Amino acid sequence: MDKASIIRFSDTVREKLLQETQRKAAYYGIFPDTIQDVDDEFEDSIVIGGKVFNKKIRQQREHLVKEVREKGYNLVIDEITYTWFNRFVALKFMEVNGYLPVKVFSSDDPNKQEPDILTRSLKLDFLHIDRDTVIDLKSGGKDEELYKYLTLSLCNYLNDIMPFLFEPIEDYTELLFPGKLLHTDSILGDLNNIIKEDDWKEVEVIGWIYQDYINPRKEKIDADLKKNIKISKENIPAYTQLFTPKWIVKYLVENSVGRLWLESNPNSDLQSKFRYFIEQDTRPPENKIFNPEEITVLDPAMGSGHILVYAFELLYEIYRSQGYLDGEIAPLILNKNLYGLEIDDRAAQLADFALMMKARKYNKELFNKKISLNLCAIQETREECTLKKEKYPELCILWDFFIDAKDYGSILKLEIFDFERLANEVEVLKKEGTLDSVFLVSKFEELLKQAKLMSRKYDCVVTNPPYMGSKGMNSILKQFVTKKYPHSKSNLFGVFIEKCLGYTEEDGFTSMITMQSWMFLKSFEKLRVRILKKYKIDTMVHLGPRAFEQIDGEVVSTTAFVVRK
Repeated sequence: MDKASIIRFSDTVREKLLQETQRKAAYYGIFPDTIQDVDDEFEDSIVIGGKVFNKKIRQQREHLVKEVREKGYNLVIDEITYTWFNRFVALKFMEVNGYLPVKVFSSDDPNKQEPDILTRSLKLDFLHIDRDTVIDLKSGGKDEELYKYLTLSLCNYLNDIMPFLFEPIEDYTELLFPGKLLHTDSILGDLNNIIKEDDWKEVEVIGWIYQDYINPRKEKIDADLKKNIKISKENIPAYTQLFTPKWIVKYLVENSVGRLWLESNPNSDLQSKFRYFIEQDTRPPENKIFNPEEITVLDPAMGSGHILVYAFELLYEIYRSQGYLDGEIAPLILNKNLYGLEIDDRAAQLADFALMMKARKYNKELFNKKISLNLCAIQETREECTLKKEKYPELCILWDFFIDAKDYGSILKLEIFDFERLANEVEVLKKEGTLDSVFLVSKFEELLKQAKLMSRKYDCVVTNPPYMGSKGMNSILKQFVTKKYPHSKSNLFGVFIEKCLGYTEEDGFTSMITMQSWMFLKSFEKLRVRILKKYKIDTMVHLGPRAFEQIDGEVVSTTAFVVRK
């Protein structure tokens, strides 16, 4: 994979999309330091800078203005820029791999410059489009408007398949849809030409693109740390994202998930497919696993899903060794075997997408199957619950527990929740039928999903945890780890070692790559003693420096290991 091209792609497309998003915002009278007054005397239109816009534009602009005033111009522009970056990358990946009914950015005919979605606009029967609108735009020579209309329609079509990435586009993200896409120097040229087509066929390209996309934020955080500015919750994901080399992922997964299965089901043909599997004499497990549908694998810091993607590949081989039909394996793995938690909403979207794309590679009918991914971007609440505690006691406990959860992520130590009672209280709340209750039901369903994932144990916990020393932690996070994880508080990766062992079933495996310092420093002595007394280090690869090619020099020395609980 050409990493230099990926960096150039991320930088180029990011900057062009940012400039275009800012230009479109200015077109509607929204600037970094001011919001232009508008004439909104009429209910069905709005006048901005002497130009008249319809009711839909008026409503979308009002929503955008509200967001800018609440969050700030830069944050909103950044969110919209990334939304379109994310969607365009996803569409390009699906286009190259033949997962879309029509090409969005290029043409099957190498002599044509226009994308097929534009030239075939009257033949796109799978889309819910208004034929008269298409004819009017086409006959009027309004190709840019037509291209926008068709692309938005395609995104809405994909909402049924991947709602986590393609939310219905009716809000201000549509208002700021990038323009001039059909020009020769537009983003389409960058999407088609910078990254080689062969690299687009590897799902790992998604994670590499994301890491490079957020790299400027990481550089700024590094500069702030030198000024003793702590890492805010909004910046924790950007600072701690680090894409794991593929061979390390394979070592971690093969010597945990692979070993779990092979100890109960010895199979030399299957084992030969695990290149990084370390063979050793082991005792037969007391509780053997004979059904692959029972295996549970968690990555509690899943990032863009690289570890889970390879876990999918390995599990697929296990299912095939047991005689499962190819058509049934992929949905079973997605629905039953793989679980993930992530603090970064953007990365979690990509993890969802990467898993779906990996599964689609194995199963052409996947998009027609019922899939319920067990992946979760951890959500937080900001203030105490406003519901009546006497009517909704369990929901109030759940709500208050996740206050500032974006600071802590999956290291939160969950209380014991009564999930049956929580579900009943959600049903009661649904019946209230108010606008507030509709919003709260949606929020509680998110909190319930993450609470369930965080409250259970897993056969194998495999991860590359975030690295953050205590000097960089903000006050909320530092106070939390000092109180809850006194044996590993000096670095977030040490906290994750403790937490991952807590997530693991008895006789299961915790498999991680971390900084090597926990093996030597006095600050981790109690953690070492606990691991050696209570558990067993099954295998370890002491890597030292340069395990991560994107980190220069001797900065980070690492070790990869598998602990049997």
